[in-house]
Amino acid sequence: MHFRDSLGSIYDISFSVKMKLNIDGLIVYMPYDYIYPEQYSYMHELKRGLDAKGHCVLEMPSGTGKTITLLSLIIAYLKHYPQNYTKLVYCSRTVPEIEKVMSEMKRLIKYYEKETNEEQKFIGIAMSSRKNLCIHPEVSQFRLGKEVDSKCMNLTASYVREQAKHDRSIKTCSYYEQYDQQGREFLMPYGVYNLDDMKQYGKLKHWCPYFLTRYILTHANVIVYSYHYLLDPKIAEIISKELPKTSIIVFDEAHNIDNVCIDSMSITLTRRLLERCQQNVEHLKVIVDDLKQTDVNRLKSEYEKLVNGLREQQQQRETDVILTNPVLPDHVLQESIPGNIRLAEHFLVFVKRFLEYMKTRLNVQHIVKESPPSFLKDLQVRVCIERKPLRFCSERLRSLLRTMEIRDIHQYQPLVLLCNFATIISTYTKGFTLIIEPFGDSKSTVYNPVLHFTCLDSSIAIKPIFQRFQSVIITSGTLSPLDMYPKILDFHPVIMATFTMTLTRPCILPMIVSRGNDQIAITSKFEQREDQSVIRNYGILLIEMCTHVPDGIVCFFTSYSYMEQIVATWYELKIIEQVQKYKLLFIETQDSIETSLALYNYQKACDNGRGAVLLSVARGKVSEGVDFDNHLGRCVIMFGIPYVYTQSRILQARLDYLRENFHIRENDFLTFDALRHASQCVGRVLRGKSDYGIMIFADKRFLRSDKRLKIPKWIQEYLHDGLCNLSIEECVQIVKKWLKDMAQPLKQEDQLGISLLAEEHLQSHDVIKKIEERCIQI
Repeated sequence: MHFRDSLGSIYDISFSVKMKLNIDGLIVYMPYDYIYPEQYSYMHELKRGLDAKGHCVLEMPSGTGKTITLLSLIIAYLKHYPQNYTKLVYCSRTVPEIEKVMSEMKRLIKYYEKETNEEQKFIGIAMSSRKNLCIHPEVSQFRLGKEVDSKCMNLTASYVREQAKHDRSIKTCSYYEQYDQQGREFLMPYGVYNLDDMKQYGKLKHWCPYFLTRYILTHANVIVYSYHYLLDPKIAEIISKELPKTSIIVFDEAHNIDNVCIDSMSITLTRRLLERCQQNVEHLKVIVDDLKQTDVNRLKSEYEKLVNGLREQQQQRETDVILTNPVLPDHVLQESIPGNIRLAEHFLVFVKRFLEYMKTRLNVQHIVKESPPSFLKDLQVRVCIERKPLRFCSERLRSLLRTMEIRDIHQYQPLVLLCNFATIISTYTKGFTLIIEPFGDSKSTVYNPVLHFTCLDSSIAIKPIFQRFQSVIITSGTLSPLDMYPKILDFHPVIMATFTMTLTRPCILPMIVSRGNDQIAITSKFEQREDQSVIRNYGILLIEMCTHVPDGIVCFFTSYSYMEQIVATWYELKIIEQVQKYKLLFIETQDSIETSLALYNYQKACDNGRGAVLLSVARGKVSEGVDFDNHLGRCVIMFGIPYVYTQSRILQARLDYLRENFHIRENDFLTFDALRHASQCVGRVLRGKSDYGIMIFADKRFLRSDKRLKIPKWIQEYLHDGLCNLSIEECVQIVKKWLKDMAQPLKQEDQLGISLLAEEHLQSHDVIKKIEERCIQI
């Protein structure tokens, strides 16, 4: 079996590796011949945080083996101190990143087995959605995740399976049936299972991989899954509620974690969605009326359960994840469902009244901004709906849909969303705002009212994680400035540290290009971004890089609209034509399928040797989840500073909240947000110390200290004064000379003792002292 290491080199797992590290008395196995100084420092700081049973914020340079460092140290810690921690929950963002973690874990466990000459009593498991794990020949063919979820529930719901016992025409899932009969009593063999392994195992046993994975979560030593399984309370209540408090939680690539928290608690309602809600209510009313005529006992049984309180409803319902609802506080769960919504017909009348009220609220000609208490007061005055029954709307709907044995549950998502909104707005009074806009966005002139119920406080979603678990590790290559995260997430870390990159040669070349050859300043500043000379100079910069830089070039713009504007002007100025003389050109779009195709062809062009240019957008798919290692990315150009659209009322509301509650100034947060995304974009170019790449910040505003000092320390270290305030011609001359230096062969012996450390180097006091000096604690 072959693996690519943190250096970008490919190794066979059978070769001899001997790296055992003593990290403050803890023996750590590292499945590589050498270790980076940054990795060694990272392990020390991480162990200090685990010893203190506290939370950590750690920034480590891109491409320096952060994943294997985390796994090696934490798995060693779990083995040596089982009384302190029992499980590792590793949260990543995308499926490719999850697969990368699993491949490193396989290599590590293989090394443990080789060194100890015994099978490791260890289970590592990757978890993903039904869409990525389903092996049913029909259901797995659906393209959208919500369709797969709905079709799966149609085959696996308890009432469907019960009906199938009496009616053979009703289909069920044979994979789920086999799992239910045999899989629950089966002990999973020890090993590391990625998504493909689970699907293959499921086919072998004829068991459902998705439900088998959920069952194994409670037994696994390491779980790797998406952020949302922990941060989104609607999903976490079902998937992650049984995780022990002694788990270590890792949020990798966590530079954007505050936005993930906010998105998980925010809801958007449109007029079209409310119309579909009305159809849902009317359809449910017909079903309830029919049920009263044919099976009144079913409704009576549900009523009796609701009288006994929500705890009766909190049973294991593993097949109805689609019916997720916001998590209610413990004191609410002890209460009974309010009497006025216990009966199904009464609940539907209640929902209809609330729905009619929501329609009138969306009938606006001007922008409305309101707090949750103000909304609830108006609701009570106008339609006499109190707060308490609203809080139970989501759970009551969940119970009703289950009682009526609804199939094709995804059709009721509009009503589920409305009831989730009712529950959240009546549960949380602080940290949210309600904004109603008559036009969908500021540029639209068509009347299309939208209600945004937006979470302003990212700490609301993540606070239960910090309170429940002893150690939460927030880490990424672009977290600068580190002190912002404890503020916006409202927690107190025991360790905050950033690590610089130790190199034997300057394999990154960061530069700030502030003006064209005509000495006109280049910037994406709003007042100057449409200036023809600025756009022309951006084009000249790209042409020059295409002329002199081999292989792939990735360009990032501040937004899709800005990229479209610039590309249109470049066509008129014949710049696109000149670029295509040297390299093929591909463009990221807002359509994920088109973008995947463009990315595939870009990589193919680079593999063929001609090279290519990929035009992308900060905060887009390419900037977050794609690595451009080696020939796929020799140069990254950041055209402008990717500030968010500051006229957004939702953003303004969040900025006001941060200023009033966390004393964070508006400009400080906007600059922090823009620079972390710019750093994330340029960081795509370097994926190891044998790799090399150019990072061009093309905006004069990067020269200001409030911008430049917010770039990660490992990039700042190589951004000396001679690489700042450059013209395009000066940039070209530096690039030409630097590329000649990088073309020289890199010998491993030149790196030993400097950027590559063997065990004998770690015994040297001088080396250890140098490593400690390169760790910057905040």
